[in-house]
Amino acid sequence: MTTDAITFMRQFVDYLPHAKALGLSVAHAEPGIVSLTMPYAERLIGDPDSGIIHGGAVSTLLDTCAGGAVVSHPKMNGAITATLDLRIDYMRPAVPQRAVVARAECYQVTRSVAFVRATAWTEGDEDRPIAMATGAFTASRSAEPAIKPVAEG
Repeated sequence: MTTDAITFMRQFVDYLPHAKALGLSVAHAEPGIVSLTMPYAERLIGDPDSGIIHGGAVSTLLDTCAGGAVVSHPKMNGAITATLDLRIDYMRPAVPQRAVVARAECYQVTRSVAFVRATAWTEGDEDRPIAMATGAFTASRSAEPAIKPVAEG
């Protein structure tokens, strides 16, 4: 990659309208490993009585984080990816009024498929996952990155 992983991932998140709509931000990034944070927001509540964030928002966070891990992998060179398969196991609801964090690692890239593991938790409670995911993403590597890095100024 021609720029550092944090800068690249910020550009990746800014490039995606759904990531902006959810307020996603980059918490950590290194080649093939990404953490994103989704702030608590009333518009994301799935159960008005409890204030718990909707599972669809958590799914989108995990999918975006996993996609970021793929495009930031050194073998991908920033190429575009698409989700082929994403299995999510939900273990508990997020704690109301607290952000949700996801971490994804792209652990294998073949000629045509990249494989990822991801976990989401309530901020400050990493030992009690909300959800865990495994996924397969397209690995259409290219010499030219789909998201052209720009220098931060």
